[in-house]
Amino acid sequence: MSSNPRIDDSLREEIISRPDMILDDRDLMQALIAANERAMGGNIVDLRGIAMERLETRLDRLEDTHRSVIAAAYENLAGTNQIHRAILRMLDPVAFEPFLHGLAGEVAEILRVDVVRLVLESAQNDSDPAIRRLGEVLSVAEPGFISDYISDGRGSPLRQVTLRQLGEGDTGIYGDKAAWVRSEACLKLDFGPGRLPGLLALGSEDPHLFTAQQGTDLLAFFAGVFERAMRRWLS
Repeated sequence: MSSNPRIDDSLREEIISRPDMILDDRDLMQALIAANERAMGGNIVDLRGIAMERLETRLDRLEDTHRSVIAAAYENLAGTNQIHRAILRMLDPVAFEPFLHGLAGEVAEILRVDVVRLVLESAQNDSDPAIRRLGEVLSVAEPGFISDYISDGRGSPLRQVTLRQLGEGDTGIYGDKAAWVRSEACLKLDFGPGRLPGLLALGSEDPHLFTAQQGTDLLAFFAGVFERAMRRWLS
């Protein structure tokens, strides 16, 4: 008679009838493989076991990649929904002043930024009554300011969207909030032939909200819609 304890008959029949129950359980399979290696002794090289370990390592890497891809897809979907919501809210007003004030209000909240500023190049200045009435959202700058600001004075080719981290924001754009702006998105605006460019600046106190390594497709789409909305008021 064998000295090894006999497995319970009902459990044995269950395993025989449903072997996939064992095969699909990673912990059980690892325990069986380990028991088999111990039974063979230390002087036998189990090539099948080595292959299994390598396959398990590859499977773990594939699962990590799969999780990363799914997380990135969800993040991209969330970002798309966020931009769409901001655009719909931005297009609600039928007059220019509510349009601009909405940027600093609900649109900024939807985009999760702390400050939104629109800069227009013009021969006028901030003392013009029509501009002062619009509050802190809108400011004017002399021609050439936007190109110098985005390129940081280097005169390099400008992209439509520039993301970067800051020591602090520019007071000419962010005013008294400049001291705590740690990252920004600069959206260069083209208002059509014969018109000076504009800049939509999105500032955040989070230094990691906007970084140069991030994609800019969604913000470029937002800038394109904003340009078209602004052309209605500038015409």
